[in-house]
Amino acid sequence: PMTEVDDVLAGYPQPQQDTLRVVRERLRELLPDADEVIAYGVPAFKVDGVGIAGYSASKKHCSYLPMSGSVLGTIADSLDGYTWSKGALRFPVDQPLSQEMLALLVTTRQAEIAAGKK
Repeated sequence: PMTEVDDVLAGYPQPQQDTLRVVRERLRELLPDADEVIAYGVPAFKVDGVGIAGYSASKKHCSYLPMSGSVLGTIADSLDGYTWSKGALRFPVDQPLSQEMLALLVTTRQAEIAAGKK
């Protein structure tokens, strides 16, 4: 059955839609026990009710949302070539983030949560 996440994805233009479907599949592999939800209006993955990763599309780029204001700053050295702010990592509409980059983002967020920062 179609979920709310599927509905949101279906509403994005191409190539953003296909790019984010790849990101979603890679995040599913990294977070097999996560719940897929809509948080702050965008598709997201939560574990035990805590946001780990979100993603969205706009006209000129796609965004990865770490659900934390400090994840991207923590791994800033690994973000060469990307535009980012405290709350979003932007990437090209036709280039999904690599499994390696997603793993780094997810594990950085998980370490933060394990340290007691939600």
